[in-house]
Amino acid sequence: MVSRVIPVDPFDLVIFGGTGDLARRKILPGLFRRFINGQMEDTSRIIGAARSDYDDAAYRKFVGEALKEFVDGGDREKKQVAEFLKQIHYIQIDATGTGGWDDLSELLRDDVIRAFYFSVAPSLFGALAERLHAHSCAGPKCRIVVEKPFGRDLATAKELNQTLRDHFDESQIYRIDHYLGKETVQNLMAVRFANVLFEPLWNAQFIDHVQITVTETVGVDGRGDYYDKSGAMRDMVQNHLMQLLCLTAMEPPARFAPDAVRDEKLKVIRALDPIEPDDIVRGQYVSDKKGDDFLDQVEDKDSITESFIAMKLAVSNWRWAGVPFYLRTGKKMKARHSEIAIIFKEAPHAIFGQAAGRHQNILVIRLQPNEGMDMLVTIKEPGQGGMRLLDVPLDMSFAEALGEDGNAPDAYERLIMDVIRGDQTLFMRGDEVEAAWAWTDPLIEGWMSREEKPKTYEVGSTGPEEAAMLLHREGRRWRDIKP
Repeated sequence: MVSRVIPVDPFDLVIFGGTGDLARRKILPGLFRRFINGQMEDTSRIIGAARSDYDDAAYRKFVGEALKEFVDGGDREKKQVAEFLKQIHYIQIDATGTGGWDDLSELLRDDVIRAFYFSVAPSLFGALAERLHAHSCAGPKCRIVVEKPFGRDLATAKELNQTLRDHFDESQIYRIDHYLGKETVQNLMAVRFANVLFEPLWNAQFIDHVQITVTETVGVDGRGDYYDKSGAMRDMVQNHLMQLLCLTAMEPPARFAPDAVRDEKLKVIRALDPIEPDDIVRGQYVSDKKGDDFLDQVEDKDSITESFIAMKLAVSNWRWAGVPFYLRTGKKMKARHSEIAIIFKEAPHAIFGQAAGRHQNILVIRLQPNEGMDMLVTIKEPGQGGMRLLDVPLDMSFAEALGEDGNAPDAYERLIMDVIRGDQTLFMRGDEVEAAWAWTDPLIEGWMSREEKPKTYEVGSTGPEEAAMLLHREGRRWRDIKP
């Protein structure tokens, strides 16, 4: 199935931090894939901006090498690469000084969309925003894209939001969370709100509990200093998992419009109950391999920062009263695996007797590694006497069901094109970020004040044993983490 690609309007996209790792791995390869799929007009331009002493030719070589490394070989025909590189430009710029800003102002065009991607440390956001206005680079129709972290607590999030709002309207600020760009995450909304089958069942009357899992096999190697100041709560739960929770639990918006969707997500965050200490399990990974422990990767050898966290949440509203939400995320786990699992209640009356066993329907939204959905349904086991039952998946892999034709954009591709289109639906609003921190801060302050040490778990496992007890004590169990 080949989808029709609609080109976006011509644009000038400036990537501050254009020689950085995110630009090399994600942003530039993603833009190239959109180019070869016909979504970028030939008159659009991509302008790298950084302190490196490059000119256009040197930066085009840098971009070409990034494409060679991070784009599939079938997408790298020499002619396509050559045409794409014609749209690449470079400005050497000093984010905190005056160098390069007049050159950037002269290069930008007045008759196209202007977008500025802040692929730099948050400490530079204010300087960039101020200089964009001081040098007449910004305007009422321009957009800025900012990467997480959006602060490290409520106070810093408010400060960061105010810094951006001093120079830009909220409608111009795009806080990017790549999880929201995944096709499966967006399909969660389609499944709920475009199918009469699910929404009537999407409540406490029919759903037993919800599990949201995001696990990684990588550790904190090379990011120890950052991660020790962050931890799994700040790095993953406060943003990525919170967004997945909001999309799962939110009420149907009146229309599929940016503020209508974000209003409903905000209501979910504000409906979250405080969490009791017994409903949170934090962990640090350990290994038999010398130098591979979490504490080997951070400077503070007495660190109580978590590389794993699991928790039980409650959304206090009529739809979800009594339905627990279980969240977990961790590094150095058994497999790289991300999913949202909706576990429905058992049938109210078991007509097939105890021998048939206990069975529950489960809807699984897989985010990675193989995006798609499963619906676990109960059927009669073939070839058996009597009514022996088993659960089987109705499986839909997007690659198989829709045809893997290379046109489906990855998360960054989709979100960058949404920026150019001016669609903020899949981006976080400032009050949403602040509400998430307002809920998160007391939890972090709690375990810090108790000087609570994380539990240990083995590299390649499913996390601390105590995390399993979060569910076992209520007669439930985590779904398996599968590669």
